[in-house]
Amino acid sequence: MQELQDAPLAPLTTFRLGGPARRLVTARTDAEVVETVRRADRDGEPLLIIGGGSNLVISDKGFDGTALHIATTGRVLDRTDTGAVLDVAAGETWSDLVGDTVLEHRLAGIEFLAGIPGSVGATPVQNVGAYGTEVADTITEVVAYDRSTGETVTLANVACAFSYRHSIFKAQPDRYVVLRVRFALADAAGRSNPVRYAELARALGVEQGGRVPVEAAWNQVLRLRAGKGMVLDPADHDTWSAGSFFTNPVLDPAQLAAFTARVHDRLGPDTAFPAFPAPDGGTKTSAAWLIERAGFGKGYGSGPARLSAKHTLALTNRGGATTEDLLALAREVRAGVQTAFGITLVNEPVLVGVEL
Repeated sequence: MQELQDAPLAPLTTFRLGGPARRLVTARTDAEVVETVRRADRDGEPLLIIGGGSNLVISDKGFDGTALHIATTGRVLDRTDTGAVLDVAAGETWSDLVGDTVLEHRLAGIEFLAGIPGSVGATPVQNVGAYGTEVADTITEVVAYDRSTGETVTLANVACAFSYRHSIFKAQPDRYVVLRVRFALADAAGRSNPVRYAELARALGVEQGGRVPVEAAWNQVLRLRAGKGMVLDPADHDTWSAGSFFTNPVLDPAQLAAFTARVHDRLGPDTAFPAFPAPDGGTKTSAAWLIERAGFGKGYGSGPARLSAKHTLALTNRGGATTEDLLALAREVRAGVQTAFGITLVNEPVLVGVEL
């Protein structure tokens, strides 16, 4: 277990932003993770959990407490009659795991989540999703340290309370520290899960609901994400981001009616907008569509923090930006969308020591 004082945190985040932590601990085993958390809780020390750093916006002042970098490793794959059960340490790299399940084992279930940056342990917290799939679709259990009881617990899928970009781990951020995640993957003779997302289906040349070789699905998702600057590349500042900065709004019927009226008033009565069914009778629309129609195009901005040149939903550090530069841009975009369409966008990354 490595421990450093006054340690920079920016290199541990994909934004490459944020000041130092008073103490940085790098834990490589579950026992070291638990020991560090228990010590911080015993001493009344503020605690910041860092995995892959792909969903964090940290204050320029840094973090006045203990930052715990979870760098645990280990996977156990057990074949079953229908596929495999996969047990993975929280510190494993998500994109590497997805690639290995496809290329080495030809298993289906997470192939549409290729190229997403970050660690395995972060995926259930945010209920990471893309191209018609969420990790909640395959997670069977999450093993976590419960800070309220001082015990390690195993939460079944239903106990994780998964919903759109949300979970019990996000709802109670100071309670659980994810240690391991267990997945059930399918052996479909090398075929992918049904392709539900229209953009991906078009790129693969199949009808929605069709299946393709699992390697083809994985590869095409990587291509689509790379085209949007959402596959990490140190030389490409469009990837110095947290991916999608805002979540797609989910509107209830009254909000949808008001939004529709605003769209028609602003853009014309024949204007169509993205609309997808959501749970509980809601309708999901596109944050990227809102941002673009509110006047913020790709590459918007004049300073070191700008919208990605490849995708309007990503805020990026062009080099030399500060966290305050980034937040100023986020506030400008949020205010512009609110003025144009009456919808307040919600940030997807976790904000540490700052507010939007």
